[in-house]
Amino acid sequence: MDLVWRVTKLETGLAFLIFFPFAAGLLAYLAGRADGKKEANARGQESGGTLRDLLVASFMVLEFIVMTIVSFSAMGNEAKPILSLDIPGVCGLGLHFALDGFRCIYGCVAAFMWMMAAILSREYFVHHHHRGRFYLFLLWTLGATMGVFLSADLYTTFVFFEIMSFTSYVWVAQEENGPALRAAATYLAVAVTGGLVMLMGIFLLYHQLGTLTIQELPSAVAACQQKNALNAGAVRQQKNTLYAAGACLLFGFGAKAGAFPLHIWLPKAHPVAPAPASALLSGILTKTGIYGILILGCCLFPQDRAWSLLILALGAATMLGGAVLAVFSVDLKRTLACSSMSQIGFILIGIGMLSLPGTEGNAEYRTLAAHGTFLHMVNHSLIKLVLFLAAGAIYMNAHALNLNDIRGFGRKKPLLKAIFLTGALAIGGIPLFGGYVSKTLLHESIVECGGGLGMRLLEYTFLFSGGLTVAYMTKLFMAVFVEKNGDPALQEKYDGMKRYMSPASAFALAGSAALLLIWGLCPHALMDRAAGLAQGFQQITETGHTVHYFSLGNLKGGLISIGIGAAAYLAFIRKRLRNSKGEYMDIWPKWLDLEELIYRPLMLRFLPWLLGGICNALDRILSSPLILKTLSTIAGALCRILDSLADGLVVTLRKTLYRDSPLPHERPEGNVLTESLGRALNAIQALGNHIWRRKSPLHRDYLHLAAVKNEQFRETNRIIQRSLSFGLLLFCIGLALTLLYLIWW
Repeated sequence: MDLVWRVTKLETGLAFLIFFPFAAGLLAYLAGRADGKKEANARGQESGGTLRDLLVASFMVLEFIVMTIVSFSAMGNEAKPILSLDIPGVCGLGLHFALDGFRCIYGCVAAFMWMMAAILSREYFVHHHHRGRFYLFLLWTLGATMGVFLSADLYTTFVFFEIMSFTSYVWVAQEENGPALRAAATYLAVAVTGGLVMLMGIFLLYHQLGTLTIQELPSAVAACQQKNALNAGAVRQQKNTLYAAGACLLFGFGAKAGAFPLHIWLPKAHPVAPAPASALLSGILTKTGIYGILILGCCLFPQDRAWSLLILALGAATMLGGAVLAVFSVDLKRTLACSSMSQIGFILIGIGMLSLPGTEGNAEYRTLAAHGTFLHMVNHSLIKLVLFLAAGAIYMNAHALNLNDIRGFGRKKPLLKAIFLTGALAIGGIPLFGGYVSKTLLHESIVECGGGLGMRLLEYTFLFSGGLTVAYMTKLFMAVFVEKNGDPALQEKYDGMKRYMSPASAFALAGSAALLLIWGLCPHALMDRAAGLAQGFQQITETGHTVHYFSLGNLKGGLISIGIGAAAYLAFIRKRLRNSKGEYMDIWPKWLDLEELIYRPLMLRFLPWLLGGICNALDRILSSPLILKTLSTIAGALCRILDSLADGLVVTLRKTLYRDSPLPHERPEGNVLTESLGRALNAIQALGNHIWRRKSPLHRDYLHLAAVKNEQFRETNRIIQRSLSFGLLLFCIGLALTLLYLIWW
């Protein structure tokens, strides 16, 4: 009885985590409107929002507390998941949620990040417009993100994935200026396109396997292979269908993760979005895409060499490409955005290694890859929370993000310097910080796998990209916290800023940095245990050996990357990317932008030109009198043939399957139900007349009345159905036109 009560409470808590933020967002928005009207009446100006800000912070704290309690309760003493939640009837398939070690930890990370971002947001948005709108979509995106991470099947994942894409669009467009709206349009176009392609993959997958439940995918794939084991053609067809479905899903998830070549929204959305939103976009929303790619690698294509090589190639391109873009960037938040792209590449390398088949007795690298992948996901989330919140503190005071404008801002700000340095050292893979542990695990998985020249090239790319990470983070730290600004008056102004953030904002930054520091200083007590809890989701059963992170062999890879980073910073960044005055130069070619170079010309010029040309050609061909006459003749003949076949089929069915049942008489009106009801009411009427012996007996023909009421009811239903269908059609047309407008402009 206690177990049933406990599970019921936990299911309620799980539903609360997903759906409470949606209700809380509306409540906070209405509270802000009411509070603003009161202050406007009292002061004669538009302000307010104090109650709303307190409510938002309280809601975030409550979400984090409930997530923590549910996680510890669900894991129990044996750290085994016992919790699932099903909501049947939603769009036919229903919504399904689950909680295990992986989901517990990432749910807690997401709730913690939202809480800290909300605390900083109160000071960050103090002079901004549309604060109520931002908080509304901040909470709604939290609910959608929780729905993605806690989803137990890919249909539920898709539903909340799309909600999350539309609600987070408002973050990017928050400032409503030209760059923000253009970046938001790019973000939405990538998200919508990725979602539509993902939906096609879900259709293919469900058609092939008959299930979308994540935990059932491995057994469904195995059962399908066993069923077609004796038919080589069927096996090949099944494999091709699964690859097609996987490619569609990879497109959708990769677009959200920011993987190459669908990364185009990352470097443009982050600089224009508010800093708290950037922290969540980079730290959490990209991980929803990684969550999906992880499902594909672990559950749909486990130990599939072709799939793993594809993921490794995409990971290497994303890892190196993001690092190179970050080195050349001269904007603080753009550099951090490109860094996010690079770190996503590191995580994709881990997923590729995790799904790479190994020989018997040589599968230890898969456990290392599983642990390294999960830990680098968590590390990157916490690191980007620290770095983007620090960037927000800088922007609140300097109102600039260009490195030349904010040079020297943090020279006399020890707290902000320590916070930023914690994040920089962690993402650079410096020993004693969390990033070193996860990168060491990923590197060791590559080394232990072996595999010849290909794996050697992958290892060199891995180490070189890690070195570039050290280089561009050194550039940021030196520019903001060590070097002096070229304008002495501006430097004096920066040095004179003593109260550059409120106590609440300082708590958000310092608390995030402290958690990141403690997490990295306890690799065995915290990080290894967390990775062990999450490996069940990754379909890994082996515990693996204990990794001695600070042995000379493991330190070697980190030290090589640090050496590469030092050389790149001293020989290239300081010598080639700065002018004689010490100012940073933006020398990246403007034309080398995939969005402007390929995507926009393809979508807005080439495809309209191609499709327009095809339509014009068809129009010219079909407008020929001879062609029209020929087609009309053929169409007429086909119609007559089909009409004859249809008539014959109808007559045959009427005489066989649908022949009339023998009846004593044909009903003049109504049906069996109205006739039975009418006869019963007529009998009751006759009985009443007989009992009360009325002189003028009542006489109503209930047979006729029942038939009339039935016809009225059916006609009303037809009117309602036509109205609903027409309304739904108009809604779909309006939605399509809106999406076309956003994508076009």
